Amino acid sequence: MSLAILYCRAREGIKAPLVTVEVHLDNGLPSLSIVGLPELAVRESKDRVRGAPLNSHFEFPARRIIINLAPADLPKEGGRFDLPIALGILAASGQLPQEGLEKYEFVGELALSGALRPIKGVLPVALAARDAGRSLILPQENIAEAALVQGGQALPATHLLEVCAHLDGREKIPHWEAGNETPIVDSLPDLADVQGQHQARRALEIAAAGAHSLLYLGPPGTGKSMLATRLPGILPEMTEDEALESAAIRSVAGRTLEVARWRQRPFRAPHHTASAVALVGGGGNPKPGEISLAHHGVLFLDELPEFERRVLEVLREPMETGQITISRASCQAEYPAHFQLIAAMNPCPCGHLGDGTSRCRCTSEQIARYRGRISGPLLDRIDMHVEVPRQEIQLISRPHSPAAESSAQVRRRVAAARQLQQARQGKPNRALEGVAVDRFAPLDEAGRQLIQRAMERLGLSMRAYHRILKVARTIADLEGAPQIQSAHLGEAIGLRRFDRALPGTTPI
Repeated sequence: MSLAILYCRAREGIKAPLVTVEVHLDNGLPSLSIVGLPELAVRESKDRVRGAPLNSHFEFPARRIIINLAPADLPKEGGRFDLPIALGILAASGQLPQEGLEKYEFVGELALSGALRPIKGVLPVALAARDAGRSLILPQENIAEAALVQGGQALPATHLLEVCAHLDGREKIPHWEAGNETPIVDSLPDLADVQGQHQARRALEIAAAGAHSLLYLGPPGTGKSMLATRLPGILPEMTEDEALESAAIRSVAGRTLEVARWRQRPFRAPHHTASAVALVGGGGNPKPGEISLAHHGVLFLDELPEFERRVLEVLREPMETGQITISRASCQAEYPAHFQLIAAMNPCPCGHLGDGTSRCRCTSEQIARYRGRISGPLLDRIDMHVEVPRQEIQLISRPHSPAAESSAQVRRRVAAARQLQQARQGKPNRALEGVAVDRFAPLDEAGRQLIQRAMERLGLSMRAYHRILKVARTIADLEGAPQIQSAHLGEAIGLRRFDRALPGTTPI
């Protein structure tokens, strides 16, 4: 039979849609053509799939070869189709048996010698192959990543000859057992290192418990960055599905995936010179940006006003939807972006406004211009704005207090609050929307009067109103309270500093 059919996987965001590789040998002048919307790297594979079989002591058929990559409207890119195309040519020409090919999926780039080279984004391929009930044959260098998928069957090979020997039954490729890697948990910065700053520590705990966004405001050197870097240490451990999603994004992005640390929550801290494309993703061939690389983890933006305003504005939609859609003329890619935003900024250009030292010489126009780099709609989407004041000299010089709570102690309370939220509504409080906020965060009469007065005095938007309710619900969860009380609501209102004026300024 001069027709062979094999299965491979393309790349579409963090998905791996199925591609059927059809190879047909026909009479006519020797030629090789690839159809099915192949990009340049795929079109160039015709030379690789000619050299690899010849150097592996196979005969390359001197016939008209047509290779169809279906579906035809799905863009195909990269060298991942080399292996199935070469095997299809050998099977269609009778040099390999075709029985049993439907049980496998193949990915891998071929060297001219026939050696298999690794590809990017193999984790989504392994997930899709497992769900389809097929074994995956892939390059040896990709096996550690593919083995993260529980229940899948990954068969690693180093050469085309190994794959051929396996398919014709001469020498089977041993199945690589998933879970061989022992997870390593790095020693994360401990919250016990932070002296004082009780309100800032409290806000960090609330942010962790409800997955809320948080903005720290304070002079230089007061511990804003120190606090932010300790957030991953108090977050609950990722579930297996969350860890696989996060690892799949890094795999697609071509980042080195440390398999032994795949269960750790990501912490991304891009520099303030980062572009909008670097932050949300993009490019001619769309790749995930920092917000997607921080999926199920933390995105820390230090010196927030130093970012270009148009760069910050692109955060508004993904903060609400938890995903980013990148559209190009030839393709569209969707990446998840359920990140937890932590930001830090100074109160004025010099940083000393309101620190009690009288060193600030910034004019009101300079302060307004500095704060105006952050738009009101973006600030409205940040759940908490907390001041981090300068600490007294006596506190700084005091020996480290053994009574300071460690990250492990705080993490236990955070995990308990998250379990309450999961049992009650199936998601963190931050993710509540619309009528779900009123359903799961109801107020009594005293609470309604309190929030009404706050809205009138501070001019709060309805978005700020709902965010206050969600933060209050988290505070109640930390205390194990079934209902939101006035004290919880009052604390949540007090954690939105930008809704009130800073010294010498007017509120945004």
